[in-house]
Amino acid sequence: MAGLKVNNVSMLYQVPKGDPVEALKEVSFTLEEGEFLTVLGPSGCGKTTLLDILAGFLEATGGDASFNGKPINGPSPQRGMVFQQAALFEWMSVEKNVGFGPRMAGVPKKEIQEKTQHWLDVVGLSDFGSKAVYELSGGMQQRVALARCLANDPELILMDEPLGALDALTREKMQGLLLKLWKETGKTIVLITHSVEEALMLGERLFVMAPRPGRIEKEYRLPFAAQGVTGNSREIKAQSDFIAVREEILSIIWGMEEEIMGRKGEVL
Repeated sequence: MAGLKVNNVSMLYQVPKGDPVEALKEVSFTLEEGEFLTVLGPSGCGKTTLLDILAGFLEATGGDASFNGKPINGPSPQRGMVFQQAALFEWMSVEKNVGFGPRMAGVPKKEIQEKTQHWLDVVGLSDFGSKAVYELSGGMQQRVALARCLANDPELILMDEPLGALDALTREKMQGLLLKLWKETGKTIVLITHSVEEALMLGERLFVMAPRPGRIEKEYRLPFAAQGVTGNSREIKAQSDFIAVREEILSIIWGMEEEIMGRKGEVL
C-alpha cells in the first residue's frame, strides 16, 4: 500500500528584515492506508505547517511528500481538510453545505441527495438538513464540516484542531464519533491537537514534535484508539497505562516549553 510518504520535508520562512524561521527540518514518516495519526507539541513546532504541506496549501522548501504514489503539489479531492473553525457557508443550509463538493464535481442531483442524507445520518444530523448553519451549536457545526468533508469521499482526512473550540462534554462526544467513523470508513486520518489526552485517545500512532526547528521528537504506537471504538473513553483514560503515557508526554512538552522560555529570556 502506497499511503502517505513524507521524505525529509523542511520549511524555511523568509522574514522581512529578520532571520529566516526554520519551521520544519527533515521530517520523514510513512503512514499506511487506514492509520490514524495524531500530532502534538508546543506552539511553534510546525504542526499546522506540516498539515498545510500535506493538504497542498504550502510548498515545502526541502524534501517532498506523496500520497498513493502521487506527489503532493497542490490541493486534491483525495485529501480532505477539516479546520478548527467549521468554515461553513453561512448563507447555505446544512444539506447544501454537505452537498457542495459533489455538486461542484458535477455529481447527479439524486446522488448528491443520497450522499448528503447518508452523511447527515452518520453524524447524527438527519433532522437538520434544512436548518441554517447559524442555528446550530458549535459541536453541530463541526459535525456538518465533517459530513461535508466525507461527502467528497477523500482517502486522506487532515484535521487541524477540529475539536479545539468545543466544550469538554461535546469534545468527548466528538472524539467518540471520530473513532467510530475511522473504523467504519477505513479512512487514513492525520489530526493535529494541543490536547495530550485527545492525542492519546484518538491516535494509534502519535508524534510529539519539538520546535525550532520543527521535527519529530518521539513516536508512540498506542492501543487506546482501538479500545475506544467499542469501549468507554472515561474508563480508558483512567487506565494506569494511559495515565503513565500521558504524564510522560506532558513532561516532554513541559521541558520543551521551559527551553523555549529560556531562549526568550536570553533574547530579552
